Amino acid sequence: MIPEVIAIGEALVEIMRPETGEALDQVGTFQGPFASGAPAIFAVAAARLGASVGFVGQVGGDAFGRLLRRRLEEEDVNTEQLQVSNEYATGVAFVAYSPDGGREFVFHLRYAAAGQIDPQAIRQEYFSNVKWLHISGSFLALSDATREICHRAVELTRLAGGKISFDPNLRPELMCLEESRRIFAPYLASADLLLPTVDEARALSSASDDEEAARRLMGDSGRLVVFKRGAGGSTFFAPGKRLDIPGFPVEEVDPTGAGDCFNAACLAGLMNGWALERTARFATAAGALAVTRQGPMEGAPTVAEIERFLETLS
Repeated sequence: MIPEVIAIGEALVEIMRPETGEALDQVGTFQGPFASGAPAIFAVAAARLGASVGFVGQVGGDAFGRLLRRRLEEEDVNTEQLQVSNEYATGVAFVAYSPDGGREFVFHLRYAAAGQIDPQAIRQEYFSNVKWLHISGSFLALSDATREICHRAVELTRLAGGKISFDPNLRPELMCLEESRRIFAPYLASADLLLPTVDEARALSSASDDEEAARRLMGDSGRLVVFKRGAGGSTFFAPGKRLDIPGFPVEEVDPTGAGDCFNAACLAGLMNGWALERTARFATAAGALAVTRQGPMEGAPTVAEIERFLETLS
């Protein structure tokens, strides 16, 4: 299978505190490992929505790496370009949840397999049918090698006539804001679809309000800029248009992966040629449903689940 949607980035396992308020600097219990990593979650979410999806990344030749490959393949994600390292272990993220909804991370990632990927192993023919390449800023934050392979993937996608979607996914645990602005600049300037949270949009654009942040990020390109607002919904900015979609009420169980499911649903709407409002409601509903199940990938909804959910609200 030559995929139409390619996600490039980190695949890792997540080990989490099962209850809120259990800080990582205290003795306590954990749950996991769960298959995770923002681009890997996106890949699974896009596949569940019917896209032909491939994943480019690297895991270790260990139990966690086997878990990730198995999970991706069970979800019909093509893993032909998932490299395996016998020198570096699979990445791990430890996560704790605070009562106010915040998250605390400890990453073993920069010097894990994901950050030591071989850019020369990427194959041009794998990109011959690509319509969209999805990149996460968390992967760009890892190493020179990850930045090199992303640059190469963009070149191959453009060569095939495909488009780029970019989620900044700022992680101060991996890279400071000033460095992120520098590293992300080419992607912020050239991506066809930008998918920051509202806080990321303001931070990366140095703007104090939404309209100015959107204007600076959109530039003269006419690209689609989407602000994710968590429980507050989303805002879609297209040339001359702003569309605010309020959040949908759900019971939150685990917020990890909601933004990645939102991203995948947004891309699905664009690939289907839907009107902006339909795409926006569909993506916002996908993000809402994603938080209702425990585990980063477990909440990724299908098209039927999203449509049923929306019907109950109409």
